[in-house]
Order: sequence, then C-alpha cells, then structure tokens
Amino acid sequence: LPFTSRRFSHYSIAMKRNALVAQSGGPSPVINSSLQGVLEGCMDFPDHIDTVFAGRHGIEGVLLEELINLSSQDSGEIRRLRHTPAAGAIGTCRYKLKDETSEDYTRILDVFVAHNIGYFFYIGGNDSMDTAQKVSRLAADRGVDLVVTGVPKTIDNDIGDTEFKIIDHTPGYGSAARYWANLIQNVNEENRGMCVSEPVTVLQAMGRKSGWIPAAARLADPGREMPLQLYFAEAQHTLSDLYENVRRQLAGEGRCIVVVSEGFDVGGLGEAHDGFGHIEYGASRSTVAQEVVNFLNDKGLQVRGQATGQVPGVLQRSASILASRVDIEEAYQVGKKAVSVALEDGSGWMATILRKPGKEYLAYFDKVDLHRVANSVRQLPDHWISADGLDVTDAFIDYAMPIIAGGWPDIEIENGLQRFARLSEQCIEKKLSEYIPLQFR
Repeated sequence: LPFTSRRFSHYSIAMKRNALVAQSGGPSPVINSSLQGVLEGCMDFPDHIDTVFAGRHGIEGVLLEELINLSSQDSGEIRRLRHTPAAGAIGTCRYKLKDETSEDYTRILDVFVAHNIGYFFYIGGNDSMDTAQKVSRLAADRGVDLVVTGVPKTIDNDIGDTEFKIIDHTPGYGSAARYWANLIQNVNEENRGMCVSEPVTVLQAMGRKSGWIPAAARLADPGREMPLQLYFAEAQHTLSDLYENVRRQLAGEGRCIVVVSEGFDVGGLGEAHDGFGHIEYGASRSTVAQEVVNFLNDKGLQVRGQATGQVPGVLQRSASILASRVDIEEAYQVGKKAVSVALEDGSGWMATILRKPGKEYLAYFDKVDLHRVANSVRQLPDHWISADGLDVTDAFIDYAMPIIAGGWPDIEIENGLQRFARLSEQCIEKKLSEYIPLQFR
C-alpha cells in the first residue's frame, strides 16, 4: 500500500506488518526500559504488528541486515531490560548517516521492504531524530509504506527548547542527575576528611555544549552547605577565573569541590571525534579535569596539599544501581507511547514527556513533530544559572529534584552480582545481497 499521508491511522490497514527498533549514540541507564516499552507496546497490537526486530548495533545492523528477533526472546529476559543499563542488550553505534540521497538511505529502505517492516522506532538523541525525520520523508517520497517514530534518549537533557514545550526532560537525564547527586555526597565526605593534603577535588561531567549534568551536582546539596563550584559551558568562565574562584573558596573554607563540564575551555586536548563529528572526550589525549588540576597545582593553591581530579566517564550513563525509579518508569512509558503514536498518527513524530503546571510533579506523554526536534540543542536556561555563573538557582532545583526521587531500583541480584538481561543475539536469515556501508569503505 502506498504511503499517502504523514497523519493517518494504521488501524485501517488489514495486513499485519513487522516493526523494527534501533538505538543510536551513547546509551543511558534507562535506554533498555524504553526498548522494553517499545517491544511490549507493539505486543499490545497483535492485529497490526507481527514480529518486532532490532537492528544489531543500531543503524549499522540495519545497513548490514543484521536483525535480531525480539518477539522470540525469553519473557524473563525481556522483563530484565527495565533494569539493564547501557546498550549491551541489542547494541548501539555512532554511525552518521549524511546525504539522504545516498546509497545508505536506499539500503535502509530496501531492508525494510525485504522484511516487511512497516514501523521503525528509533531511540536516540537530536542527531538520531534528524535521521528519523529523513528516513520518514524519504519513505514517503519513494512510496514506501513506513511509519517512523522517534523515542527520546540522552543523559545530557539537551534535546528541545528552553520553554520546555518540545520535551520537559529526556529519559536518561534523571538517572545521570541522581548519579551525580550521590557521587557528590560521597566526594564531599572524602574531601572533608582529606582536605589537609588534598584540599581541591576536580570532577569532569559529561556535556559538550550544555551544563545540565554539572548542574545536577547541586542536587546533592540543595541547602548550599558544601564548598561546591559548578562550571557550565554556558557560563564561559576561563581557567584564570576558575583559579581565582578556587583561591577565594580555599581562603574561606579551606577546601573546594569543582565540577567542570567536559566542554569547559582549557585549550587543546588532542581531541578525538566520534562518528557524528562530535569531540569524544574519553578518547582524547588529555581531559578537561586533568588540565584544570595541572593549572591549579602549577599556579599554587596557597594552602597545604594539591588538587586532584577524577573523570567518571561512561559510569554516569551506565550505573544502573543509582538509576532513578521515576526515570526508569518514564523511559518505559515513552517507549509505549511511541507505538500508540505510530498507530494513531502515522509517521514523522517523536514521543515526548511533558510536565503539567503546578507545584506537584505530574508528567504526561504526548507527541511532537520530528522536524522540531531534529538537531535541536537545549542549553541550561540563563535564569537557572546564578549571577556569578558558579551555581544554579532554586528554580533548577525545583525542576530537577522530582525526577531523581524514589528509592533504589529493584535490581535482581544473583550470587552477589547484578543480573542483567541477556537476549539472544542470533540474527535472522538475510534476504538481500551483501552491502558495505559508506563509512566502512
């Protein structure tokens, strides 16, 4: 059947189609909860959706025709997805799809047609939503009956707009924020005890161009009792500013905890880049934290001891034991919402999380046009940054506290270790000839 409109109901289509879900970019502690939501959402419509496949390692798996049958997986393993972090269950990648007229896009549609894929759910960030929009448009242009729906994911919380009309917060951010709140609580105890020899602790948080994750460090201390300084990309402080601010803190309290965004300008790092062209800080020759530590120690602290630094790195997006229960549930629900949006509204949407007005935190799930999300970058709002650029305001704390609320997640323990989902990665039989993706050539 030809694709006739971006807004139409698939309830009227008698022929059952298959669905495919893929993940893209860096994972999160709750990405598999969204995967479970998509899968179980599809299972709610057996008259319309037959088999659900996954692209093994994201869009690379689609290009290589490496598809995993999710519908045949053990139900117990599917249940464990909710508390399985990162992307080990089906894999992800940083493969950049560029010109939508390229062979890669044609190959994607060929794979979908060959396997009767009528629904494509893409879990990812702003770059991924741009890809989803292009696939949706290309399918319509070429008369391919395909519904494409985005599922938001990023710990950076940088999708959308500062009016929060596109999305209130992204699945993954609540858990990353909770990780940092707990980390800073513990680091503060270490810093208190070791300040006579290690008075300054420097930590580097993820966030290339936005300060959402460094901001979450304040959630450890909403009463502002810790000697905590936050350096957001938005505030545009320099190393010299940081040095003077630390000196002032040391003069008053004798110790200081510094959280810097990985995008904080310290000069060249011997930068490496990922498949999307973004700086991959974890693969670069140096780190922002190390450069800050070196600068502080070389200039001198004027108190006994030295500055030390830590880079949690991928731990902040894969530590499931610290995941937010609110985040886990919302990630699942937005995955299920994506399925209902696909069936009721057709192609070209992303499922989204919004917040009802009022003092009580109440989230609800809706949809937004993919073109409004594609390549969007939301920075920390100016009015949520303190006048000196070293802290957040109470308005940010009010915004973020509800999404880290709740007790510990219900992690299954086996022989003293966490029990994660282990899906069969056996790929189905291929139907097309071998293809070499453009970036592999």
